[in-house]
Amino acid sequence: MFQNLIIHIEVSYNINITKVEKSGVDALDFSNIPLGTTFTDHMFICDYDNGEWVNPRIVPMGLIPTHPAAMALHYGQAIFEGMKAYKDTEGYPMLFRPEQNAKRFNKSADRMGMPNLPEELFVEGLKELVGLEHNWIPPQQGSALYLRPFMYADEPFIGMRAATHYKFIIMASPAGPFFGKPIKLWAEKLYIRAADGGTGEAKAAGNYAAAIRPTELAKAKGYDQVLWLDAAEHKYIQEVGTMNIFFKINGEFITPELDGSVLHGITRASVIDMLRAMGYTVTERKITIDEIKKASSNGILEEAFGTGTAVGIAYIQEIGLEGETIHVSDKNPVAVKINDTLNAIKTGQLEDKFEWMVRTNKELA
Repeated sequence: MFQNLIIHIEVSYNINITKVEKSGVDALDFSNIPLGTTFTDHMFICDYDNGEWVNPRIVPMGLIPTHPAAMALHYGQAIFEGMKAYKDTEGYPMLFRPEQNAKRFNKSADRMGMPNLPEELFVEGLKELVGLEHNWIPPQQGSALYLRPFMYADEPFIGMRAATHYKFIIMASPAGPFFGKPIKLWAEKLYIRAADGGTGEAKAAGNYAAAIRPTELAKAKGYDQVLWLDAAEHKYIQEVGTMNIFFKINGEFITPELDGSVLHGITRASVIDMLRAMGYTVTERKITIDEIKKASSNGILEEAFGTGTAVGIAYIQEIGLEGETIHVSDKNPVAVKINDTLNAIKTGQLEDKFEWMVRTNKELA
């Protein structure tokens, strides 16, 4: 039923590939992609055993046997990344800054007491999988193939220590645009996302588990996402549920500084580079919700937008705060330009002057 072959890549990893006999891509309606429930034919897997990463392979997508005592289920050693693949104007599958995801993945691993994965293996696994699954990349503007590299402790053991066996997996899911309209945020003053000395900089699964209830409460109030404030005083802005955040105040772009409680967003870093290349001043510093409220009332809060892999650029219309509404803007001209430029770079319609895009291992026929 399956075909087997060995591909030898430049960094001397032998990736065993077991292909499905028939792809399921023909059954997918690319104009109506269910969010997060459709997966491609294959997944990449690698095991950490006896102190090294072994047996990198691509296999048909399917269930993975897991012991009930797998340590990730009890002690939370689980991290992930979020990425997207695109096609350029010639049809080549492309990745956006995958080496940065590899570096951040290992920083998360360090914080969670997990082993580092060789960055070359991380990138090559992505390139091989995306090259194999290139037909799953949606052609519609604003859509992409979402990639989820993750690692978890699968050693069966009940006891509080770092695991000695882990699985690294990459799976892929076609995705449409995340937000189709400007969004509303709820500034949360009861629950927190991260505190000094915590795991805020890590893309740890537990961070997102803790955010589920406050996010559901915000949605029940009519908001799209939570705007997280600091743990100590509940006044300094950190980030949004799935995004970093930028404000344009009196011509200057301000984004919360990376203080250990804010995720090092790769889209965030890219947008900073783009804004500065466009001639704007970008300041990374602490910023309070009261400062945003005052800027809005004074008429100098000109734009606000979120940045992230899943959302791309999300335009922020208003922020709710304990019975108050902070109006931001109905128009986001700079954010729109950033969004259009970034999408054009990712799809090869605009010159990649920043050298961000990486071609996968798929060669066109």
